[in-house]
Amino acid sequence: MCESTALILTGGGARAAYQVGVLQAVRELWGDRPGNPFPILCGTSAGAINAVTLAVFAEDYGNAVDRLSAIWGNFHASQVYRSDGASVARSAAVWASMLAMGWFLRRGPHSLLDNTPLRELLDAHLDYAAIGRAIEAGVLRAVSVTCSGYASGESLSFFQAHPSVQPWRRATRIGVATRITTDHLLASSAIPFVFPAVKIHREFFGDGSLRQLAPISPAVQMGAERILVVGVGSLKHESRRVRSDHYPSLAQIAGHAMSSIFIDGLAVDLERADAINRTLTQIPEPIRRSPGFAHRTIETLVIEPSERLDFIAARHFKALPRAIRVMLRGVGAGGRSGSTVLSYLLFEKPYTEDLIHLGYRDAMARRAELAAFLRGEDSNLQADTQKNNLSCSV
Repeated sequence: MCESTALILTGGGARAAYQVGVLQAVRELWGDRPGNPFPILCGTSAGAINAVTLAVFAEDYGNAVDRLSAIWGNFHASQVYRSDGASVARSAAVWASMLAMGWFLRRGPHSLLDNTPLRELLDAHLDYAAIGRAIEAGVLRAVSVTCSGYASGESLSFFQAHPSVQPWRRATRIGVATRITTDHLLASSAIPFVFPAVKIHREFFGDGSLRQLAPISPAVQMGAERILVVGVGSLKHESRRVRSDHYPSLAQIAGHAMSSIFIDGLAVDLERADAINRTLTQIPEPIRRSPGFAHRTIETLVIEPSERLDFIAARHFKALPRAIRVMLRGVGAGGRSGSTVLSYLLFEKPYTEDLIHLGYRDAMARRAELAAFLRGEDSNLQADTQKNNLSCSV
């Protein structure tokens, strides 16, 4: 185990099932070696839930992956949000009333869906005290959960870590030491309008992907020098220009906004990291190794879906509860053009199983590179891989 090795799991609602497949491949390549392959864990949105689960079970990486696989491989929407007909109808009625008589209502609805079941699921499966025990045992250095402050507009990373990791403040992004709880996970995964914001201390927070201009930053601030990034979308696949003669549906517009939130920031930050690495290599090594030189190169390996997850989601639309299908059809999410929104909300076994299998296949297709990364090898192959991934992502 290298203390400077980090894992970054990005946001994306139900798309985060893809990450579980990659983690399964890592477990297979890691083998029976003791310890935790990722002492530094960073998560955003649904990726934060996966990252914190790994932190809770950091003393047994295989067990952590088994638990994630069991949940994601058998998911139902009712475990994340209330999907029964009465709840959906009540939500629709409240939103309709707001649009029709907003001047009369004292308080509008907080969100489209009620994610109380997700809170219950997290409380039942995660012993947050285990994070502190893992840090004391030396199998975990740090874990962070990134949220977006609605009042401040700042990207705030709540982290629990070894005492040597200090809080940080950069332009529009802050690191705050705390004890991770369910509130942090619900706040980080609160997709705007879809799930309610969560109040932590004196501010309401929403999905961590909002205004997260530097997704790699929390890992670097906590000491990472080698980072495995598992994304849940790729601009190479999702930014294709096509002819359209029809006005975009609400679902299509919302899907475009979600892709901008969940995908664009990572691609830009990886490109920035690559540029900084190239600049640092031009500086003589004696200067780079001098005590006063604060910058360092960051090695990254990026694994992203080889297929469009929204197209996979479109194939499984009927797996959703009937009430949710009716609601989504109403905003145009029943067809392929609106399937991007669907890909974030389809917490159903047929879809999440497909994503897990895809994540495993994509990771094993890069078996040699991934195995070298886990062994801590700094090879030319990895450098070439990083460049290839960056060129594909921007």
